[in-house]
Amino acid sequence: MNRRLAFVRWVRKAHGWFGLWGALLGLMMGTSGVWLNHRATLKLELPGQQQMNAQLALPDPAPATAEAMAAWLQDALELDRGPNTMRVERARPTPWDRKLTQPERWQFNFGGPNRVVQVEYWAGNKSASVRTTSNGLIATLTNLHKGVGMPIPWILLIDTLAGSLIFLSLSGVILWWETNRQRKLGVAIFAVAVTTTVGLALWPVQP
Repeated sequence: MNRRLAFVRWVRKAHGWFGLWGALLGLMMGTSGVWLNHRATLKLELPGQQQMNAQLALPDPAPATAEAMAAWLQDALELDRGPNTMRVERARPTPWDRKLTQPERWQFNFGGPNRVVQVEYWAGNKSASVRTTSNGLIATLTNLHKGVGMPIPWILLIDTLAGSLIFLSLSGVILWWETNRQRKLGVAIFAVAVTTTVGLALWPVQP
């Protein structure tokens, strides 16, 4: 009996500490998660988000490789770090005429959750297309939620939040089981929750 009581006390304390660790991140993820969950159905627009399109003239000669272009763009756009992602599409026949060749295309994504800079360059052009998206509070939170433009330490921090949520779920069930006598009712509620979740997840999507 003493071991059981000690175990319950330990779980309760650990539950509280893990909840404290993830409180701020959980609040942020919850707020942005509600917005992301309803954005398509309710046609929600991200407040405070602004986009600007521009053409950036390239030097003569233009950078010969995508890596050289990324370094030049970082300096030309006065960005504090290199691209988050870089994509190179090789030259290939055009879909409307297989005899014509579509030139190589380079795409770069810079910035972080509050500002994203997307650059597109077609090989042979004298300029590159630059789209700058400045985000308001909600858009920044949703990008933090998705990890857009965030470094590895942030990703690892979110992993700790995910681990905390797993522990909180398990410890919450343990505490309920050990401190509540109405176990049949609890099992019934849990079964209904599982059935509802699985049923909605498998619900056919309307075209």
